[in-house]
Amino acid sequence: MSAGTSLIKIRGLSKVFKTDAGELNVLEDINLDIMEGEIFGIIGMSGAGKSTLVRCLNFLEKPTKGTVYIDNQDLSCLSQKELYKIRQSIGMIFQQFNLLMQRNVLKNVCFPLEIAGVKKKEAEARAYELLELVGLSDKAKAYPSQLSGGQKQRVAIARALANNPKVILCDEATSALDPATTKGVLALLKDINKRLGITIVIITHEMSVVEEVCQRVAIIDSRHIAEVGYVHDIFTKPTTDAARRLVFPEGERVENFISSRCCRIVFNGSSSFEPVIANMVLEFRQPVNIIFADTRNIDGKAFGQIVIQLPEDKLAGEKMMAYLRNRGLTVEEVKDFV
Repeated sequence: MSAGTSLIKIRGLSKVFKTDAGELNVLEDINLDIMEGEIFGIIGMSGAGKSTLVRCLNFLEKPTKGTVYIDNQDLSCLSQKELYKIRQSIGMIFQQFNLLMQRNVLKNVCFPLEIAGVKKKEAEARAYELLELVGLSDKAKAYPSQLSGGQKQRVAIARALANNPKVILCDEATSALDPATTKGVLALLKDINKRLGITIVIITHEMSVVEEVCQRVAIIDSRHIAEVGYVHDIFTKPTTDAARRLVFPEGERVENFISSRCCRIVFNGSSSFEPVIANMVLEFRQPVNIIFADTRNIDGKAFGQIVIQLPEDKLAGEKMMAYLRNRGLTVEEVKDFV
């Protein structure tokens, strides 16, 4: 399969659960392409349907409508035996690790190989190789109860790699971890993607996770795909309310300013250290209020944003925004910030 080819295609996918209270529509007309070799994020708030979507990707949940193609194979047309074979090429990593507590680390990693019928000696050799990859070769004989949360997730990653998968699905894989451990696990996933070329799909409710490792992202909002694009584009120019809620951290709105006009300025790595706001104030001799400021690391590059309150004078505000745009910055008026 050549670079830039869709490895996963989701077409017209809907999922309805039947409950005692009636039908529950969880996903509706989902269409997505996930490219071979990329780290793709699927983000949404709790209840948006993202965990159901990840289970539909390998048909652990069969869609009510639509289908999923993996490597050009329509999963809806496969027998159970053929589905099982496809699932062997899809590794999964879960929030709660799902390790077998009665087995040591080595045997946990060997488990999917045993199911696939691999001989014990060969399975153990593969497991040791993977434990070396995730930095846990010294923990082969330890049991899950003796490991930290980050170590458990590294074992889960090694296990997910056992059958040489084409795809790894991560369902809230860092939600149970502290920030420092999360950073280490994400760095490991990024390294695995780079070294092995495995496509990784990350399901999360945390924008910081997407910013850290994903190239592209789909935002799920109320059963639908609200927006799809490169992470830096969505950060720079969100086009939907769902995307804006993720870009602007909750609770960062400010009220009772004299002017209701604000503009959002996005800095990239080359411009984030220039005193453009101070220079603008000197140029126009009008003060501005800084309402919100934030710096983020998106796929290894520094991005920042500042929201400032513009003068009430409309012409002065337009001139200020033109001044900033002429310096290569992304500038947009935001009317719903205050």
